[in-house]
Amino acid sequence: MGSVEFILIINLFVAGLLAAAFMMIAIHDVGRVSARWLAFGYMLGMAYFAIEFSIPAFDNARPVVVTAFAVFLGATIAFNGGLAHKYGVTPPWPPMLAFLAVASVAVWFVQDLPRHSLTRMMAYQLPYAAMQFAALGIVWSSRQRRGRLDALLMAVLAASAVQFASKPFIAHALGGWGANPQAYGTTVYALVSQSLGTVFGFALALLALAILVRDVLAEATSKSETDTLSRLLNRGGFERHAEIALKDAVRQGVPVALVIADLDHFKSINDSYGHAAGDRVIETFAGFLREAAAEHHVAGRIGGEEFAIILPGANLAAARLFAEGARSAFGALPIDSLPVEHRCTASFGVAELHAGEDFSDLLRRADEALYQAKGSGRDCVRVSAGPAARQDRAMPKVSGKG
Repeated sequence: MGSVEFILIINLFVAGLLAAAFMMIAIHDVGRVSARWLAFGYMLGMAYFAIEFSIPAFDNARPVVVTAFAVFLGATIAFNGGLAHKYGVTPPWPPMLAFLAVASVAVWFVQDLPRHSLTRMMAYQLPYAAMQFAALGIVWSSRQRRGRLDALLMAVLAASAVQFASKPFIAHALGGWGANPQAYGTTVYALVSQSLGTVFGFALALLALAILVRDVLAEATSKSETDTLSRLLNRGGFERHAEIALKDAVRQGVPVALVIADLDHFKSINDSYGHAAGDRVIETFAGFLREAAAEHHVAGRIGGEEFAIILPGANLAAARLFAEGARSAFGALPIDSLPVEHRCTASFGVAELHAGEDFSDLLRRADEALYQAKGSGRDCVRVSAGPAARQDRAMPKVSGKG
């Protein structure tokens, strides 16, 4: 067994392992269509390596060579489909499948050209380069936020496309790709070509796998930090994201404020109309917060009927305006499961981060302002002027905040 055949066998098993890895992700999360397409792509890769390995056994290699070409090009198309699903881009199936058909027919006919014809080599390699550039375009056109792994994936896709486009010239420099398809495996070019394919194929697979695992872990973290009823962050999630938002605001030198809201007389709503009605009130207020919050705001349900929102870039005056607007708008909202004339209200406490404070200090002062609002008759907004204005004695609290 020669070096090329050995590499083909290694590639066959590696492709199988990668297909299994993507399939495991697809099984773990049945809604992750991208993993299924990536698994299918590497299954086609297995078929390609098996066909390549068998070529020397055929007297008439043209059908086998064209089949191998079409299968490998199909593998790159399946890979592109997986990337499209992952990055929220509509998979360009019609043009890619039409390209597969046209390229396969072209490769069939260029077999009549001299073995070392540049046109023949280009017809075989450029379609692969085109599909790698198509994959690059899919990732680039995505509206999803891209991180370092995504940028690295684009770089490797570009490099892979270039190496496919350069293979005809590499073949020429290394003395060609054999007198016939059966002799391909004995050439230096075959060893270089298969080695390059291994490096880039493995790199792309590992990056795609790492990106999928990153997304799975991020979604699991998001689910663990999300309150089921309100679909806002729960207390743990809110505190973690709030800490990050505060650090970013301090680093950028912009103000940041915290607004805490508590639904008024919530216990009486549960007692009078039932817990389903109370849940509806929470859902309505949470939905209002989601609509009012900007993308860079951090909103969460931090207690039974208590909510909080971090406002990076907002000073005390702006945060108070936000709270007053929220109080007024929520008080005017009709709520399903409650009588038409019944209106719910909320009380608000507002505080701005001061120098030398951390999140716990900000939370304490906003909470104290909320208790002032509760003690002032509810359905109002109170602000904390700052650490220097804080009274030494504890603020009187209204039991239950309800």
